[in-house]
Amino acid sequence: MDTKRRPRRLGSRRASGSARGAGPNFATLAGLKAMRPALLVILCVFSSIALAAFDFPPLAGRVVDQANIIPAPARAAVETKSKDLEDKSGIQLVVATVASLQGSDIETFANGLFRSWKLGEAKKNNGVLFLIAPSERKMRIEVGYGLEGVLTDALSKIIISTAVAPKFKANDFGAGVERGVDAIIEVLSGDSSEWQKRVKLRAENHDTAFDQFVPFIVLALFVFIFSSMVVNARGGRRAYRRGRGPIVYFPPSNDSSWGSGSSWGGGDDGGFSGGGGSSGGGGASGDW
Repeated sequence: MDTKRRPRRLGSRRASGSARGAGPNFATLAGLKAMRPALLVILCVFSSIALAAFDFPPLAGRVVDQANIIPAPARAAVETKSKDLEDKSGIQLVVATVASLQGSDIETFANGLFRSWKLGEAKKNNGVLFLIAPSERKMRIEVGYGLEGVLTDALSKIIISTAVAPKFKANDFGAGVERGVDAIIEVLSGDSSEWQKRVKLRAENHDTAFDQFVPFIVLALFVFIFSSMVVNARGGRRAYRRGRGPIVYFPPSNDSSWGSGSSWGGGDDGGFSGGGGSSGGGGASGDW
């Protein structure tokens, strides 16, 4: 009788056990899928709470001057031009001034105010908000989803910096608001050739200024890489003995990318409201 015992194959059992442990936890995945609706509800609730944290002024008309900086003649002119634009194209343009941004940045405040007022038609999202915060010396053109391809970020920035800011710096808020509104309406009406030229000129000037620094940047990068190679060459033997290779530097990559509601609420009966439009943060900001 052979009394020798065969050795147990612990290694195979351990390997199989590790394989089982490394597999996906299907119960956890199923639980996460089941939680998706609840997570969406929580996200919507927190978004509503964030908007509720602001004390937005009511949408009383096409010009809401809470900061009381727009003279009556300029206000009347802007209201007339905004109404004409709306009658011809359905685009809702509102100018608003606020006493304070309530501790927020103007981008967040403008987007929240736009969504609270629901500017523009629900199906077209064709609203525009020109927001001015004189206490913080900030302004922004917030553009609805449907108009981002027409009133682009670059055009909005040019309008703010060239048409509005110079007048605001001179404390001529009435003229600044009128010039900004005129420029916005020109672009939205299809007459944006002059503003496109300004965008192109601005881009060319920016490229020229950057090109002046390119040789210095290349030289600094060359010196840095060459110095690193010299240091690695001197300590190469010591590094390889310790099991390490030379240091290799790679240039950093720069890979970047970028409605709902009811029907139109305005009318000639004196009432005015948004039409259910929304904005995703398109537009531009500036100061003076």
